[in-house]
Amino acid sequence: MKKLIIAFSLATGLFLTSNFAQAQQKIGHVNSDDIFDNLSETKAAEASLDTFTKTKQTEIEKLISTYETKLKAGQEKEKTMTEANKAALIKELSATQTELEALGKNIEDARVKAAQDISKKQTELFTPIQKKVATMIATVAKEKGLAYVFDIAASQGNSNIAYIDGGEDITPAVKSKLGAASVKPAGK
Repeated sequence: MKKLIIAFSLATGLFLTSNFAQAQQKIGHVNSDDIFDNLSETKAAEASLDTFTKTKQTEIEKLISTYETKLKAGQEKEKTMTEANKAALIKELSATQTELEALGKNIEDARVKAAQDISKKQTELFTPIQKKVATMIATVAKEKGLAYVFDIAASQGNSNIAYIDGGEDITPAVKSKLGAASVKPAGK
């Protein structure tokens, strides 16, 4: 019986110690959207991506313009068809149609390639910033002794956190360490 009481006391002690240790874990939250929105690096990356996207769009628009010019020229030639030049004109229009089909394929290929290039450029520009922010979040969390940090940014898919009571918001500390400007959104 004495062994049973000792075993029960030991189990109870371990259980209480475990609960006490869990109760001591601190939880914090961060809004990564707020951090990214206020980093100068993010703004520079967005500007660079916009410029790159516009360049790709201009390239596609040039192809479309060439296509439209050739199509219009073909339509104008078709209007000049007579019995005398019918055979030569049909041959010429057939060559124009083949050329237009090739241009159409080039336009579609350019669109696909542009989308891939833009996605690659976006990854190239934003991945280092994301890694830097993630590292700083981990650093601040360790400094503050936090066991868990929840990202409450809507873009991260964590908008399901509807209520936060307590917890420590480490967004300002991370922004400060990264040198991000603190700009309050209008109306908040």
